[in-house]
Amino acid sequence: MNAEIKVGTKSYFINFKKFTDLSIPLKFNGEQPNTYNVNQASSFAYKDNNFVGDTRLGGPCNFETYTLTPHCNGTHTECIGHITDERVSINDSLIDMFIPATLITLTPCTTNETYSLCLNNDDLVVTKKEIESKLSSIDTSFLDGLIIRTVPNNENKLKKKYSANESPFFTIEAMNYIVELGVKHLLVDFPSVDRLLDDGKLTCHNIFWETNNKKLNLGARGKTITEMIFVSNDIIDGKYLLNIQTPSFVSDAAPSKPIIFEVNEV
Repeated sequence: MNAEIKVGTKSYFINFKKFTDLSIPLKFNGEQPNTYNVNQASSFAYKDNNFVGDTRLGGPCNFETYTLTPHCNGTHTECIGHITDERVSINDSLIDMFIPATLITLTPCTTNETYSLCLNNDDLVVTKKEIESKLSSIDTSFLDGLIIRTVPNNENKLKKKYSANESPFFTIEAMNYIVELGVKHLLVDFPSVDRLLDDGKLTCHNIFWETNNKKLNLGARGKTITEMIFVSNDIIDGKYLLNIQTPSFVSDAAPSKPIIFEVNEV
């Protein structure tokens, strides 16, 4: 199916049969990425006295129970309810169906920019300077979504076990700049926009959603952060149409499947 859409003042052609999935397939009981060393996502056949939900064990069908921690077991999308006292669900927050988005590739680095905690000499961060340089010639009509791929980029991200010192994160200046750009949907290929151990401050989460002391900011209710995506090296930086798919979970986060469609100016 093909379509012509208008973004800003320009028209674009899209082939909806050609898309790229940015999610990491979640292999229950198999190799999968992990943050904070939580239990891996698992599944097991349901059993009772008269039934087993596994055809290999003589059951009539496969009928399994799944256990996972969305924030830690793979690609997930979260809403402002992740950091507020008021319970807000991703099901109510993710209301944008198709999102004009830009993909950029960055190299996390050491910096003189700041974070809420003192940066260590080996902290590799995403900086405002790097983002600015990548977006210098970008059409701002495609900044409702910002997709960030970091290098080095290899398939180890599909199963990487992240510890406190192995994951990049954003500086305060970088996240403030993202907010100034008007980005509503931020996607990254690492497990958190904040340092994994930051004394519970969640500094960059709070900057993105413009929250204070766990209080709900209604103006940011429709904004989302998607973490632990994977963007293969054959996908070029540039403009895309983004669609973020989630199950209808009434929870602050859910496993997600962000997909991007190529756009070609008419």
